Amino acid sequence: MSKVPDWDDLPEVKGMPKGCAWGVFDKDGKKDVYGTLNLLTPEIIKSAYSELKDGVSVSLNWPIGAIETPGFSRKGLVHKVISFVDMPLAAHAYDDEIEFNTQCSSQWDSLCHFHHQESKSGYNGVQTSVEALTQTYGNEDKEQKLPTLNHWHKRGGLVARGVFIDFKRYADEEGRSFNPYNDDKITVQDIEAIAKKQGVEFKKGDVIIIRSGFTEGLTGVSAQKQGELMGSHRTCGVTGDEATAKWFWNKHFAAVAGDMIAFEHVPPRRPDGSEGQISELVLHQYFLALFGMPIGELWDLKALSEKCKELGRYSFLLTSVPLNVPGGIGSPPNALAVF
Repeated sequence: MSKVPDWDDLPEVKGMPKGCAWGVFDKDGKKDVYGTLNLLTPEIIKSAYSELKDGVSVSLNWPIGAIETPGFSRKGLVHKVISFVDMPLAAHAYDDEIEFNTQCSSQWDSLCHFHHQESKSGYNGVQTSVEALTQTYGNEDKEQKLPTLNHWHKRGGLVARGVFIDFKRYADEEGRSFNPYNDDKITVQDIEAIAKKQGVEFKKGDVIIIRSGFTEGLTGVSAQKQGELMGSHRTCGVTGDEATAKWFWNKHFAAVAGDMIAFEHVPPRRPDGSEGQISELVLHQYFLALFGMPIGELWDLKALSEKCKELGRYSFLLTSVPLNVPGGIGSPPNALAVF
């Protein structure tokens, strides 16, 4: 792959803001649907395997249903168990059925999830609709016109070097007041300071994973308590502004993830400091729609924090395989950190 341009060198895309990477990963006249996953070349993946030293793996998947009543009117987990004894099969065996909104727990946001609002366009200028995204096996998007998660399977899922930024541990050790259930911000300066303290050096194609403590405060508490913590719809996250977006692009990450509900803080802030609406989320528009950079949210990172602290290293082999659902917009990540 030729050198990926930094922010200042990105070619202008007519009618779109600076920082639009549409066309950067196109090849042989075909519009790309993978975005920054293209950075995961065989050489980058082989390099990531050098992280395998201890023979230990850690799951990064919060239980589906960990939030009994997800925010933004999303559907929580419905789990139905079926006994064969009550069926014509008449055997001592069980099936189960599950139903849930893919945003209700650990997930990947596909590049179709959140569009650039002014142009109503997803990554690479794609125009989507409920009808176009409602696909079935045999009638799916075989020509790869839409950047949905099922296409990840055609490139073997995600295999990369993961780098962990343990903001929660850093904030606790520094005695810093930080409330995951307010719009407290994790800045680029915080990320750089933590990386330096942990001995992390970012490399092209890394997946950066940031821990705030958001999921931990919701784990094992009542639905009522969860509702109280989340009821204000004010949540912590990475600073949502253009300068932060520029920093993330220039690091050439393959993807980003965290334990926050939106990765960036909510509500968003306009340049004049006033509060914006959800439609004004800055990093969602840049990362998903303009960069083609997937966002992972609500990942379970406590065990990862403990393992990184124990081993004294904060990089690892990361694997992730989303559900292979035609037209998939979001999915549990099925993510593992392997040391």
